[in-house]
Amino acid sequence: MRIRIGYVAISLNLPKVTSSSTVTFSHYSKLPIEDRLNKLKKVTASNLDDLKTIIEYNIKKNFHFYRMTSKVVPLATHPEVNDWHYLKYFAPDFKIIGDLIKKSDMRVDTHPDQFDVINSHREEVFKSTVVDLMYHNDIFEAMGINHPKMIIHVGGSHGGKELGKERFIKNFRRMPQEIQSKIILENDDKIYNIIDVLDICKALKIPMVLDVHHHLCNGSKEIKLEEYIEEILYTWQNESLVPKIHISSPREHELDRKHSDFINIDDFIKVIEVFKPYNRDFDIMLEAKKKDLALIKLVEDIKTSQPQWIWEDESTLIF
Repeated sequence: MRIRIGYVAISLNLPKVTSSSTVTFSHYSKLPIEDRLNKLKKVTASNLDDLKTIIEYNIKKNFHFYRMTSKVVPLATHPEVNDWHYLKYFAPDFKIIGDLIKKSDMRVDTHPDQFDVINSHREEVFKSTVVDLMYHNDIFEAMGINHPKMIIHVGGSHGGKELGKERFIKNFRRMPQEIQSKIILENDDKIYNIIDVLDICKALKIPMVLDVHHHLCNGSKEIKLEEYIEEILYTWQNESLVPKIHISSPREHELDRKHSDFINIDDFIKVIEVFKPYNRDFDIMLEAKKKDLALIKLVEDIKTSQPQWIWEDESTLIF
């Protein structure tokens, strides 16, 4: 049983390094026309340079699981930004980063914007969602990453939750195959619980991402997580990647939906104990405000609390 632990987007150990610098459309539209493209190129070049720095940092630290920001390319999908062919300009840069990721066998995924709603009852929202997901797909393709995934929530519940689930299945099947093959579906903290998401994943034969904190906020009083672990793991049966789960700790009280800066060691141990009987490799994404610092602190806490646990390297547990 091998467990890799990862973090999200920003390395706080790298000062002034961010791959998410942006350009607002308001700022862009106020620039002289002849300066607009250069501005987008400059910010994108900076983001890609910093993303490369983060990937190299992850390799050095033996961090094998990383969620890449969705904001590498500013205004990439804005309908009023024309002639912004970022893939043409930055294909070599994307390839260099992708080669680093592949050579190190790092798992990289992304979590597209909350405004991406596959099950929207509004056609214009669905269409803009497809455009944004294709942007993510195109970046993965430009990098040449093996088996990339995009984490998505089910979405809204217009007309009721059951209709929302039906609409997701219908709209999912309307999307391009290259998007369908990359989507993994996550339970949320307000509407769609683990049973709802399992229903959809079974219907579409796509993997499910278990978010433990979301489950505690949405459904844990009625639904015993232990009864569904096997089914959740089974949704990954046809995937080359191992299952992944999300772990976070509430900021203040048990049902606080906001993420804490760090991961409570007891929260982590509880999850490990739930999964141990299944003896399956899986990856854990930490969703904590302190990003890689939270990963480093969690490892230190585990070594103090559970000295008998075996570490393969700085972020990988072996049972």
